[in-house]
Amino acid sequence: MKLSKGITAGVGFVTLAALLAACGGSKNATNDTNTWHRMEGDVISTMDASKNTDAISGQALDDTMEGLYHYEGKELKPGLATKVVTAGDNGLTYTYKLRNSTWSDGTKVTANDFVYAWQRTVDPKTKAQYAYLYSGIKNADAIMAGKAKPSTLGVKAVDDHTFEVTLEKPVPYFNTMMVNPAFFPQSQKAVAKYGAKYGTSSDHILTNGAYTLKGWNGTGNSWTEVKNPKYWNAKNIHINTIKTQVVKDSSTAMNLYNSKKLDQVTLSGQQAASARSNKDYRALKQSSVFYLELNEKKIPAFKNAKIRQAISYALDRDSYIKKVLNNGSLNAHVVTPAGLMSKPDDPNTDFAAVAAKDTKQYTDYDPAKAKSLFKQGLKEAGVSSLKVELMTDDTDNAKTTAEYLQNALSTNLPGLKVTTATVPFKTRLTRSSEGQFDMVITAWGADFPDAISFLDLFTSNNSYNDGKWSNPQYDALIAKSKGADANDPNKRWNDLLQAQNILTKDMGVVPIYQRVLTTLQRPNISGLTYSPANSFNYTGAKLK
Repeated sequence: MKLSKGITAGVGFVTLAALLAACGGSKNATNDTNTWHRMEGDVISTMDASKNTDAISGQALDDTMEGLYHYEGKELKPGLATKVVTAGDNGLTYTYKLRNSTWSDGTKVTANDFVYAWQRTVDPKTKAQYAYLYSGIKNADAIMAGKAKPSTLGVKAVDDHTFEVTLEKPVPYFNTMMVNPAFFPQSQKAVAKYGAKYGTSSDHILTNGAYTLKGWNGTGNSWTEVKNPKYWNAKNIHINTIKTQVVKDSSTAMNLYNSKKLDQVTLSGQQAASARSNKDYRALKQSSVFYLELNEKKIPAFKNAKIRQAISYALDRDSYIKKVLNNGSLNAHVVTPAGLMSKPDDPNTDFAAVAAKDTKQYTDYDPAKAKSLFKQGLKEAGVSSLKVELMTDDTDNAKTTAEYLQNALSTNLPGLKVTTATVPFKTRLTRSSEGQFDMVITAWGADFPDAISFLDLFTSNNSYNDGKWSNPQYDALIAKSKGADANDPNKRWNDLLQAQNILTKDMGVVPIYQRVLTTLQRPNISGLTYSPANSFNYTGAKLK
């Protein structure tokens, strides 16, 4: 999920007085009755599960919606499905039995709600950027290409409590994708009732999860989630209220935590460094990587591999992490995060580590090589210099990152002039998807624990390939991993490894760092888990 999924640990200026007022004045958050006060780095962009692309909205959807499964820690657990099922018919059919559950208005959630939601998401008219995840389901590719009707998608409501999915080819990671909001059920009645307003505010949604959303007007910097008594597993939801406040400044976050206005905050830079001795300090290694995406369609010179490689060699990632982030984040030698995927026959062999053995040199800091390659690349591209704009979020952390990159690239690549543009998070998402950028600092977080969650993004026709990098051999390997080798774990591993190596050597995108989420968290909460998809799960969590 894109961090376009959002740079949620970003920081920017918000007045402390305004935040204190929003958080309830001088009242202690920890004195509120069974209420958890947390922060996000930016606003919810949408509550339409078909159109969601970012981590902030994804967390809100995870809190208020329920799909077939969810994660409790690293364990995949049944949600609306009564159990985690295996595929039948040689891996081509999944049959899910659904438990009794209701929408927040009291109407029943049925198999037809899944059929409608999935058909809506894959329909080109919806413009769902996550529709590509449906590839492999019968007729999904034809529907997305406009060659078949959404009603022909391989999904069926056998009865109210039986949902059947037919695939065109085995998808070995299919069950793990079900935790993504793109596969959640939707009420056709609600979508029709609210029309274009669906998902734009808490008054224009219908939910079926552990909490209901209150007080979100579509753009506001705060919202509240209240326990849903109609949720099928309400007995295991022990925290009555979750209040969220947008905080873009790490110093403000620290102040709010120290003054007990917030119970959980994200820190970066000096605040993160100074918090390490705090007993409430938590460091969560995320399955998310930040990278530079270069727009080859808008800047033709970026089609030159030597220019892209030069940009990578010009970056001293270790220095950047130590001096700018200062939060324990990791140097990203490949775009697939460490700890995401293990070798099928050896759980101790990490995909990212194996890939980095052959390609680590492409992410080493080497200003001399950067200068030489850049000079060669400019000549091959038929230009003498480049002037480009680097786009990022308007948070303080993002601005500091942009300044660092601007300086590093301008210093180490003579002939490259870099200006910066800081824009609101939602604007960055829109401009990125519409190709209105030269270079952009962006990130991706795992939607499920498999390297394909990252590598699929950079195939030629993927809707998230905003930079338009293209490599036929890469495309073929990804297709092979999802087709001919899908049922052979070792062959599939090798396909993905080869594809990762091509992406790194060619610098289709420029990996920078794997994020470690540095937080302060009150010790009065227990049972709060964190998933491979980078979201918190409040099922079973309690406040002392």
